[in-house]
Amino acid sequence: MLSDTGSLDTSGIGILGGATAQVSVELPSEEEDDDLVEDEVIDGGAPFVVEIPADTAEAELVESVETEDWTVEDDIEDWQPLEDIADADVVNDGSAAEFSPVAEPAPVAAEAAASDRSAPTIEDPQVAAVGGAASRPAAAAPVERATYPRADVNLTSKRLGEFEADRETADLLTADRLLDPHQVVRSEPEGYWQHLLYSISGRRINLGDGKRARARKELDRRIAFPLHGGARFVPVLSRKGGVGKTTVTTLLGMALADARDDRVIAVDANPDRGTLAERIARASGKTVRDLVRARGDVVGFNDLSDIVARDETRLDVVASDSDPRVSEAFSDADYRDVATLAAHYYSIVLTDTGTGIVHSVMGATLELADQLVIVSGLSVDEARLASETLTWLETNGYADKVRGAVVVLNNSRPGTPLVQLEELEAHFRTRVRAVVRMPYDSHIAAGSAIVFRDLQPATRDAARDLAATVVEGLRTFASAA
Repeated sequence: MLSDTGSLDTSGIGILGGATAQVSVELPSEEEDDDLVEDEVIDGGAPFVVEIPADTAEAELVESVETEDWTVEDDIEDWQPLEDIADADVVNDGSAAEFSPVAEPAPVAAEAAASDRSAPTIEDPQVAAVGGAASRPAAAAPVERATYPRADVNLTSKRLGEFEADRETADLLTADRLLDPHQVVRSEPEGYWQHLLYSISGRRINLGDGKRARARKELDRRIAFPLHGGARFVPVLSRKGGVGKTTVTTLLGMALADARDDRVIAVDANPDRGTLAERIARASGKTVRDLVRARGDVVGFNDLSDIVARDETRLDVVASDSDPRVSEAFSDADYRDVATLAAHYYSIVLTDTGTGIVHSVMGATLELADQLVIVSGLSVDEARLASETLTWLETNGYADKVRGAVVVLNNSRPGTPLVQLEELEAHFRTRVRAVVRMPYDSHIAAGSAIVFRDLQPATRDAARDLAATVVEGLRTFASAA
């Protein structure tokens, strides 16, 4: 019921039922409503509804509605808790720049405690123009808490291959794509004719490395392949003395240390006074027994460097005791202590096991072995003993290590061998993974210290081929493990 219709700006509303109240509501004028016309309206511009219980006193109604400086934002902030904002729906008109979340509350039902009469409502056109529909309860009326439906917004990251076809990712900016091949400075070529043409042309014509240089660099890459994880143990075995087991251990260690960036050590575990330390030019005067005694005092690599001897190729060697009675006391437990200490500072641990395969150190050596190297001489009895060694290993629980082993056919005597190398190599290839031939070298036959750079090219190539074959076996073991 309107009590006063003389003004377009205000109107009174009469509330029927037991008690009546006079309420003045400010209606927006045309000038003030200009900024609200372009706003979005949700749910067809539903009116702003305030539910007032019928038995509310007139004074309480006037105080509730005519609050000074009341705005829509104040009302929504007072009525809607901040923790409920996350539950509001998200409205998007399709424009990313004008994206704005708008709360869309559900209808609120208020029931009078002592009366079944329906409560009147007051419509606020200002709130309807903004685009929200909300209920403003009276201060004294208990209302139920509004619940809002949650919008299903999935925030996912795009993976490689899920981007648009016309957009590229950063991984496509490779050097091969961006760098001009004519502007890239290539390294100086190796090879007689290649280097000669490179020099005559004023470094403008670079044909690349020659065939030998490419093969050497490829071999370097195979030897230097990184081995991740713990240390790798490679024992060198032989059942007969004089076949060159210590020599093969030295050459293998030098080839590995010369091409790799990590540390390589060779341990002389020969119970019968081994000569491994005598094959390198620099001796430390310490033995494996000194390492066993000092294992508790080694706290860094510098402490270990005082005991080991280092070759110019960076191969470290631990010598055996010169007294056979002392060396015989080097037990299985002592080898485990040395192996544990060596594994802490080195990536590859070579072991010169001495003659035979049943002495006191062999149990721990075979248990820790990752790759076996068997040395065979070029005679009938030496080849037969090497083959019988493989049989013994297979029957004693090391068949898998035999299949991945490497046999070295070492020629320790000058002249042409009496046995047919092709037949001997074919036999061992049926039992092990690889066979490598080591040629005769007078520099080695002299029995003095071995200088790797002074070896014959064929001997160096054979040692490097053996090193590359061993590293490939260690890589296979790491992958299988």
